Amino acid sequence: MELFIFTFIGFIAAFIGTLAGSGGLIGMPSLLMLGVPIHTAIASAKFSNIFSSFSSFLVLLKEKKITFAPAAKTAPFALGGGITGGLLANTLSEKTMTLIAVILLCFALILTIIKKPSEKEGAENTKGTYPYLYGIGVYDGMFGPGQGTLLMFMYLNRGFSYLKAMAFTRFQTFVSCSGSIFSYVAAGNFNISIAIFLGIGSIIGAQTAVRLANKISIRILKLLLHTITILLIIQLLIKIF
Repeated sequence: MELFIFTFIGFIAAFIGTLAGSGGLIGMPSLLMLGVPIHTAIASAKFSNIFSSFSSFLVLLKEKKITFAPAAKTAPFALGGGITGGLLANTLSEKTMTLIAVILLCFALILTIIKKPSEKEGAENTKGTYPYLYGIGVYDGMFGPGQGTLLMFMYLNRGFSYLKAMAFTRFQTFVSCSGSIFSYVAAGNFNISIAIFLGIGSIIGAQTAVRLANKISIRILKLLLHTITILLIIQLLIKIF
């Protein structure tokens, strides 16, 4: 029964995470409520995200929502960030990491709300994105919840289409999680029996979401992104105080 629960958690977290990011804010509390230690929960989420994010990226790549070369250019920054974050995971408290996430998410939400109407979707601007990719990768390696939302906001605010922003986000999630997982395994914080079933659920959830995304209007998808972000900020603030 518990293994079915892990699979279901993986499905819901990946489904929401693929469409709007922040699936970790569903998966992480659920795992902790089941008594999974915090670092083991993070390691299990990283493991499942490796497979779910890459599988959904491949669908978008196959459907030509993105080409591989531009995504590959972001890989060193996401990988370096993930490795750094994994190594730093034990140096910052969960409360500190949560506070950082709240500040970044509030900033991203405000930027989207005040975005000038003249900035049209399609006028993609990648200038100066690499430091942000590295920083978000570090956060993902350390903790993770909210990472996908931050990436989505960054790309949307730079003129990317929703599906292209999703594709870049899924690819960078795959890379940063791949970079960070080894530090958790080396520290003995990895439970394969939890991670496998979480991973199975997350692959199914991501595949379901990426196929539905093509059938849902962009306005509804962006509304979902904003709603998830506001709920995420509220949940994180409650966790802090």
